[in-house]
Amino acid sequence: MEQFHFDPQTYLAMVSAEVPAYDQLQNEVAAATAGMRVARMLDLGVGTGETSRRVLAVHPTAAVVALDESPAMLDCAQPHLPRADLLVGRLEDPLPDGPFDLVISALAVHHLDALGKADLFGRIAALLRPGGRFVLADVIVPDDPRDAVTPVHDVHDKPSRLPDQLEWLQQAGFKARTVWRDRDLAVVTADRSHH
Repeated sequence: MEQFHFDPQTYLAMVSAEVPAYDQLQNEVAAATAGMRVARMLDLGVGTGETSRRVLAVHPTAAVVALDESPAMLDCAQPHLPRADLLVGRLEDPLPDGPFDLVISALAVHHLDALGKADLFGRIAALLRPGGRFVLADVIVPDDPRDAVTPVHDVHDKPSRLPDQLEWLQQAGFKARTVWRDRDLAVVTADRSHH
């Protein structure tokens, strides 16, 4: 079950090369948090810390809790997120204690199968304060197979269709909408109602 066969040192270069819209995807996550009051945020699958770094540029005072199953990735993220609480853990395991104003996850949730995603979305909803937001940025299964441009590996990667994910988010109690899409990448905001 060794999940990350990535070398953190080359990960960013590899992702940027393999995922042409990677940079824009990251920027869209940060943009999707603009205008929110974020005192505390959770990054699921923090990787090298790139996504959190961009969100912190928008919310510099936010306290960050960041989870990744790879200690090597967390070591890589640490210099970029010096004040963050970095935790080793899997998305399938119990999540850190909330409440959070914001939960973000970029290019991590597609490692879970359909049931795993639906389960995770429910657990994220439970962690968010009323009015909080979950921003999901990930690889999806596009309607047109020609749009499947991001390399996925059969064993580790289990992307789902966007309509399915929106439905699972709604079932978890979120008001979800797609805010950005480029071929087989999408950014979704999922808002928890105020009550």
